[in-house]
Amino acid sequence: MNDFVIYTDSACDIPPELLKEWGVPYSWLTYVFDGDARQYSNYELPFPEFYDKMRKGSVARTSAVNADAFVQGFEPILQDGKDILYIGFSSGLSSTYHAGCIAAQELREKYPERDIRCVDTLGASGGFGLLLYMAVQKKREGGTIEECEKVVLDNRFHLCHWFTVDDLVYLKRGGRISAATAFVGNTLGFKPVLHMDDAGHLINMFKVRGRKASLNAMADKYGELALDKAGGTVFISHGDCRADADTLAAILKERYGASVKEIVVVGPVIGAHSGPGTLALFFLGEHR
Repeated sequence: MNDFVIYTDSACDIPPELLKEWGVPYSWLTYVFDGDARQYSNYELPFPEFYDKMRKGSVARTSAVNADAFVQGFEPILQDGKDILYIGFSSGLSSTYHAGCIAAQELREKYPERDIRCVDTLGASGGFGLLLYMAVQKKREGGTIEECEKVVLDNRFHLCHWFTVDDLVYLKRGGRISAATAFVGNTLGFKPVLHMDDAGHLINMFKVRGRKASLNAMADKYGELALDKAGGTVFISHGDCRADADTLAAILKERYGASVKEIVVVGPVIGAHSGPGTLALFFLGEHR
């Protein structure tokens, strides 16, 4: 009997209905728009409406999950006599994972008979979601909490995150590029191709000219790094640009015979930093 629950946070960008199907409860990150006191959870505002606001100039500020929120999420599970495996958002991008660890330590003292484990995916969006999916699949196969934890630990440094953005202004706001670089890049149509390194940080790798070239560059990286090009598990995330996600999936199918398992929307908490038009590809590779 699997007497444990896999728990996560909303930065995995897996839709709530799919998390429910997987049996995975979660805590949510939040955001506010400048000039608006209302705080939104990651899934509260319809995604097209969120991205329309961004396109019209609204700026969203994001907040991590705090330890109290995790305590509120964890404690009923422990009271039900179950252990917890919390699989969390990259510590290189957010304090959310550390807040989960603080909550876990507090509750270990209150429930010493329970096993509470925290795993840092060092991932984000669909990459984080893919590792979560792998743990869920192991649990469904009858895996123990130790085995599910091991799946994430064994694969997180093989989980490739490759992505591009459509408008450099959002990277400029986040301090990843200068204002001059953003202006010149947007003027000339340059699109950066970025990845997530072993520390869970976003790294600008190179740039290409034009959106089509950026999609092909990500597909090239899949061909270069993927461990199982035809049969591996592939996720794609998009920032309100489903047509581009479908195009990338078609390129992978045509070139390598790959089938994309899930196409999900980049949620507002991550999309606030990358902007509409973000497109990301996730798969298991030789290395990140």
